[in-house]
Amino acid sequence: MFFFSPGGNATFASYPEEVLVSDDNSKRLTIYDLAQLAQSSPSTVSAVLNGTWQQRRISHKLADRILALAHAEGYSINMQARALRRERSGIVGMIVPMYDNRYFSSIAQAFEAEARRRGLFTIVSCTNRDPEQEREAARMMLAYRVEHLVCTGATAPDAIAEMCAAAGVPCLNLDLPGTRAPSVISANREGALRLTLAILDRLAAAGKPEQPVLFIGGRGEDHNTRERVMGFRQARRSRGLDTSDTDVLICGYEADRAQVAFQDYVERLGGPPGALFINSTISLEGIVRWLRLRGYDLDAIVLGCFDWDPLAAAFHPRLMMARQDVPAMIERVFELIDEPAKARNRRVEVLPTLIGV
Repeated sequence: MFFFSPGGNATFASYPEEVLVSDDNSKRLTIYDLAQLAQSSPSTVSAVLNGTWQQRRISHKLADRILALAHAEGYSINMQARALRRERSGIVGMIVPMYDNRYFSSIAQAFEAEARRRGLFTIVSCTNRDPEQEREAARMMLAYRVEHLVCTGATAPDAIAEMCAAAGVPCLNLDLPGTRAPSVISANREGALRLTLAILDRLAAAGKPEQPVLFIGGRGEDHNTRERVMGFRQARRSRGLDTSDTDVLICGYEADRAQVAFQDYVERLGGPPGALFINSTISLEGIVRWLRLRGYDLDAIVLGCFDWDPLAAAFHPRLMMARQDVPAMIERVFELIDEPAKARNRRVEVLPTLIGV
């Protein structure tokens, strides 16, 4: 059974057929009853419940009042019956690569909140950056007849797009782009360029403009990493600085791998760089751990991270971070869901915000 929540939308059959069932089965509420309670027309109530109220220019205030009344009266709808009647499940799916990262957990939370507001139920699956797990999760969600599938950080988004196309289900890519479905991603190159410039400014202000800056973390086959490296190089080039192969260390995202790779770098060059561009808070964990174990003063090294975590910012107030705009990205996702004809294979980029600069 699906329960209304205030501020959400639900999709029902047209109002002459609709009956809402009380949780305690003591009474039955029709569209006409709810219209009387809301001091509105049955057609307006029906539009709110079937999710078409925005096209009819019904106000958010009125839609919220109608749904709040339904919630207050304790009524729900049989989702299986609705799916059979309208050939719609009211379910949307999302795959995410991991949960132990504030960025991806925030994405899942914001996605679920917005889906719930629209009267939709969500299925979210963590796939551990494993393409086989991604395909299996997609297969299961399609079996549950999801109405849309959002692939977040997928390693093989086009393979999932093909599966969805065969099933007649729209899909979208989030965080990492694909070529066979619309994508909503961060403006990685521009964000990295701005973060690198901030790092170089901080070095110059400390009187160490010639000290090396190391880009560390990420995967070479990853679109976002490639774009961030390009932004890193472009920012340095704008300051008249060359970027050698030793200035970019692609070692994966895992904290332990970043720690080992950084240790090798320091031992090879005889000391840490003047500044670090760290590609995710997961890699940041490994870097900071190594620096503390070796007794280095974190304030003596300029740190910038393309990711955001409030705890990291609190523990290191001078840490600069590129905070990806999750609310705006989720908003763009649902805009594309609402207007599939305009989506096609469109790519939308959302600029991150620099924190601590």
